[in-house]
Amino acid sequence: MSATPTRKFTLLPMLGHTKGKRSAVTCALKCDNACAGDVCNTSSNSYFRDIASATMSRRAALGLGAAGALAVALGSAVTSPETANAAGLSKAAKEGFGKSKLKFTAIPSVDAAVDAVTVPDGFTWQPVIRWGDPIFKDAPAFDLNNQTAAAQEKQFGYNNDYTDIIEVPGSKGNRAVLFSNHEYTNENIMFPASMPAEQVRAVGAAAHGLSVVELERKNKNKPWSYVQGADLNRRYLNSTVYELTGPVAGSALVKTVADPSGRAIKGTLGNCAGGTTPWGTILSGEENFNGYFAAPGTSAADKRYGLTSKATARQWELDDPRFDTRNAGYANESNRFGWIVEVDPFDPTSTPKKHSSLGRFKHEGANVIVAKSGHVVAYSGDDERFDYLYKFVSKDKYREGDRKHNMTLLSAGNLYVAKFTGNSPAAEITGTGAVPSDGSFDGIGEWLPLVVDGKSAVAGMSVEEVLVYTRLAADKVGPTKMDRCEDVEPSLHTGKVYVACTNNSNRGTGTNEAATEVNPRNQNRDGHIVEITETGDQTSTTFTWNLLMVCGDPAQGDVTYFSGFPADKVSPISCPDNLAFDSVGNLWISTDGAPSGIGRADGLFKVTLDGAERGKVEQFLAVPQDAETCGPIVHDEERSVFVSVQHPGEDGTFEAPRSYFPDYVAAGSTPAAGQVRAPRPAVIQVFRG
Repeated sequence: MSATPTRKFTLLPMLGHTKGKRSAVTCALKCDNACAGDVCNTSSNSYFRDIASATMSRRAALGLGAAGALAVALGSAVTSPETANAAGLSKAAKEGFGKSKLKFTAIPSVDAAVDAVTVPDGFTWQPVIRWGDPIFKDAPAFDLNNQTAAAQEKQFGYNNDYTDIIEVPGSKGNRAVLFSNHEYTNENIMFPASMPAEQVRAVGAAAHGLSVVELERKNKNKPWSYVQGADLNRRYLNSTVYELTGPVAGSALVKTVADPSGRAIKGTLGNCAGGTTPWGTILSGEENFNGYFAAPGTSAADKRYGLTSKATARQWELDDPRFDTRNAGYANESNRFGWIVEVDPFDPTSTPKKHSSLGRFKHEGANVIVAKSGHVVAYSGDDERFDYLYKFVSKDKYREGDRKHNMTLLSAGNLYVAKFTGNSPAAEITGTGAVPSDGSFDGIGEWLPLVVDGKSAVAGMSVEEVLVYTRLAADKVGPTKMDRCEDVEPSLHTGKVYVACTNNSNRGTGTNEAATEVNPRNQNRDGHIVEITETGDQTSTTFTWNLLMVCGDPAQGDVTYFSGFPADKVSPISCPDNLAFDSVGNLWISTDGAPSGIGRADGLFKVTLDGAERGKVEQFLAVPQDAETCGPIVHDEERSVFVSVQHPGEDGTFEAPRSYFPDYVAAGSTPAAGQVRAPRPAVIQVFRG
């Protein structure tokens, strides 16, 4: 373990191959250059699209009831599960979409080189919390030039992604807890080149994980600020122990020399999107965990999950043997990641959980809705080219006000994977994104069982094997290959489910599957949104579907589709990533890749879902140079929006930063000569001001 200073991450195989403003550095650090490697899914699953005809929330402000329940103030629907599911529509939806109090004039697209947060006229923004902000009483102030692991463990982590704000019961709206996960780190811009390698690795590791911090404000018309040293503040680190629940707990497939019980897992990695449950806990998806492990790389499972024998970008395997699964006793360590994590933000002493019943893959997140039957249903996308969409249905039922019981619901249930069938002739799916002759992309679908009633539905695989090697199990039952299912959000207003398919530049290239009706564009640069309607309630095994939009910029000649809304009257949008709803059911989309690949900044967009303006896209904000928009929360009734700004200035270095977000000296100015500053990922609030 040499103390030689190091400059990390100089190998960038995606350099010159990314689309739009996507950085090759982001590809290296976030997803281990997934698009530069072989496609993980080499199964022969096909998409059935040529048939004559077809017979055809997300984290929401859920009313949590009486004793022990939590009042939730979130950026989505404000109805209770019961209201939302009665007759399929909430009161707000019945009264019509688009009546939000958050009125704004859409901003024009912003050049990707602009190092600023751009918001509509009449709005302003400020940080709520930034990387390095101290969250405990004894935490030191952030010192960019003298970082230590001990300090970082007591400070807000790096690259915040999923974010939510939950009101503290009895606080009259003046106190809340903020949850954020920390997806990955960019040591190039975090640390000077002279910092010893061991220190780089240690501080970088401490900047991963999760954070919970208390917020306060004077009243609902004032912005939030975080409270250092508050009782509920907590950091979840690589040393934090998570309880593994469900059928895999105690399995030989997850035991290691450090945990012979197979039930106690240290840390969480690659966390991306998430969800908030009806009982007020937070879910977070372990996504690109493969990039943290050196592995044999030869088994079918290693290949299917993108595990290789090359040195990892961060080289934690030099300090901790568990990150090299070739080491004796640690062959199963990578099997302990790729799960949905659940944490209780109101109990800083609680043990967080990893739920094996929801399967192991690159979870973007998980989002829960209570079905009419009372069962809890969680939707989750596998964020990889040509991978699948999943649904979990709980064994037991939700009990209003019984939080202790409800916190067990994700430990047992049925797991399904989606198969889509289109209703247009194959010849009409041209790969350009052109709409078929019936005027829409649509069809029927089926949820194919993987685990049902505690038994495996996959021939030749046990329940434990299905849940640990979920990708391999799904390959056997023939689901539909998708274009990177990222966030999957059920609307509490209508019960419909929205799937953000971010992009897939490999579709239709070489031997890869070509365009299908549910993924209608070859070399899909811009992505699309799928809208699912379950046949019965959310526990149904059949559904109908249509595409809400096929993204892009019509002004640049892109073939697009916005549910019939005039394409020349929408804000150009590309690479949909995270989704949210406002209080009257409009969909909000944050992007990761920028509009149509022509060098525009990522942003947050509102989409009307109903009525004459269905499909209308309006851009609300844009984020700074190199940054991605994550974790949107829309408090439209308070005329306020929150986003996590991730990886600003990604292509810079510590010595030569490309962004000064969020600590700008003044509009258009830069630091004084000799003053070293770095961009700091942050959660920001946008409000009337």
